[in-house]
Amino acid sequence: MSKVICIGFHKTGTTSMGNALSLLGYSVVGSRRGLTDACRNGRWPEIFSVMDRFDACQDNPWAVIYPQLDRHYPGSRFIMTYRDPEEWLASVCNHFRKRPSPMRKWIYGEAYPVGNETIYLQRYQRHLDDVRAYFSQRPDDYLELRLGDSQIWEKMCPFLGHPVPNQPFPHLNKRR
Repeated sequence: MSKVICIGFHKTGTTSMGNALSLLGYSVVGSRRGLTDACRNGRWPEIFSVMDRFDACQDNPWAVIYPQLDRHYPGSRFIMTYRDPEEWLASVCNHFRKRPSPMRKWIYGEAYPVGNETIYLQRYQRHLDDVRAYFSQRPDDYLELRLGDSQIWEKMCPFLGHPVPNQPFPHLNKRR
């Protein structure tokens, strides 16, 4: 089974994607804040040793290091979840507020989103643009899924070679 690498930024349905992949039988690794220093310093064997133990990944740092994962795990499938940039920014600000994080400092250059909204929004948009450019000639390896799309199972399962489950796509961490 090839790796499934979810490369949507946090707050784009990453937890839901992890749950959905688990339902399809994949072992999934999520956020690994402890790898921030390894990512910042290019200690790829340390990072790959974590990924080696799983079939799929989602959240950080995985979304940011997709080119390295692509080279190390040829034949992998990449899924980018995304949402409207303004909705994404509101969710990020609501969730993380002014709580600093070394992982977010590495990704955005600023450790928290509130007060740094423009920087966060520009980095999010750059990620979308960079990923789309990177995979522009590889439609068989890459799928985009918009958060809230009612046809996620119907798009994702054929891409991964699985039948569509007879249950709704999980939507976790939904704000009330």
